[in-house]
Amino acid sequence: METLQHIMGRIEEKKSDYEAYNFTRLEDNALTAFFDLAQEFDTIEDLYKLCVAVPKSFFGLEARLYLISPRINELVLMAKTENPEVGMHTPPPPGIRPDKAPYYTGGSLVLTIRGKKILMEQLPFKTVDNALGILEVYPVRELSEHNKLFFEKYANRIGFNLHNRYIIEKNIEHLRFIRSLVADIEHNIIVPNMIYRLFLRNLKGKISKNVEIEKMLNELLSDERLRPPGVEDVLAEMADVNRGLVGEFENINRHYRNMSLFLETLFRRDHFDKGHLTLRTKPCNMFRDVVHPQLERYADRFRAMGIEIDDRLSGIPDEEVITVVDVGLMAQVYANLFSNALKYTREVTTYSGEKKKYMSYGREVIKDFFGPGKDGIKYNVFSTGPHIKREERQKVFEDEYRGENAANIPGTGHGLAFIKYVIELHGGIAGYEPTQYGNNFYFILPR
Repeated sequence: METLQHIMGRIEEKKSDYEAYNFTRLEDNALTAFFDLAQEFDTIEDLYKLCVAVPKSFFGLEARLYLISPRINELVLMAKTENPEVGMHTPPPPGIRPDKAPYYTGGSLVLTIRGKKILMEQLPFKTVDNALGILEVYPVRELSEHNKLFFEKYANRIGFNLHNRYIIEKNIEHLRFIRSLVADIEHNIIVPNMIYRLFLRNLKGKISKNVEIEKMLNELLSDERLRPPGVEDVLAEMADVNRGLVGEFENINRHYRNMSLFLETLFRRDHFDKGHLTLRTKPCNMFRDVVHPQLERYADRFRAMGIEIDDRLSGIPDEEVITVVDVGLMAQVYANLFSNALKYTREVTTYSGEKKKYMSYGREVIKDFFGPGKDGIKYNVFSTGPHIKREERQKVFEDEYRGENAANIPGTGHGLAFIKYVIELHGGIAGYEPTQYGNNFYFILPR
């Protein structure tokens, strides 16, 4: 980020430059007219015509504008003052090519139009030496150095305006594509995904029917005299299969509910229409509706990593915690927190010499946190391990930042930035604090 002192210095340099240019009133008016009208005209085609119209109107010179066509990635004629409808989109004649400095050829002054160096990769076409195209003005033989300098600066201003317009056009096209993509996702993924709810309901009915048949057979064959030889093994196998089906159904149904929640929340049309995450809040029990479903997802993985789960920090009875939140976005907050705990929990040795490796979660009321009479509820997710370095504690909430302890651990550095953004949308704050034996990530919401 540029400092104010640096910016002030650049302003002083520009003031000196303008004095050195010593442009005439006519030349200043030409530049001013170009800048004003470049903002006024909506289409890029009108901007092309403006570029050639200014030399014609102010100085009586004809002009041609050659620019790189995104379609073929070659220079073609985009606008001209002489016979403006003839020969458009044709390449420049031999001898007219971009160059490092302005040059004369065949009674024309040829000036290379360049874009912004630091933004060249965002253009929809490839360039050489930042050249976007060529401005040709004629008829001229030899202009004074002053006049030549003016047209050189004019070409530079064309370049900056064209570059900005190209990026705007690209962004508009990008947004149009995203909105179309979201519509396709809604039509081809989210809506069909809802059909799985019916499939799962039918499957649950079939499994329940199987369990009923198992019970009926057991009742019919309760009299040992009526049991054919080997039927006990068949019934035991059926019972084992049914238990497995019930367990697998619950896993699939839990996964379906969670993925449906995430899909419908992340691909919400409002996000893309408004250009930022939007909230759909409702009163909920945070533990039952948000925390517990995510904890279920990660419980087996915590156990597989030897991480114990401790919920003793939960200091408020569940029935007292009714919070107004966007359940889908808040579920992703906890998914990110539990995912981080899974990655970074490490074994520690307590003061008594006991080795422990665990994560815990909970909540507590903070009186008057948001002002007199405005309590906050602090939600915590703690995990054992070495503390995050002091200089990294605020940076971890920056998008794409990853601390030193994450060097060999897969991740994008986006999770905590997402958490901070979502919590602030809810009117809360997110933070980190080192505590005994480990690290606590928390957020505080209005009660």
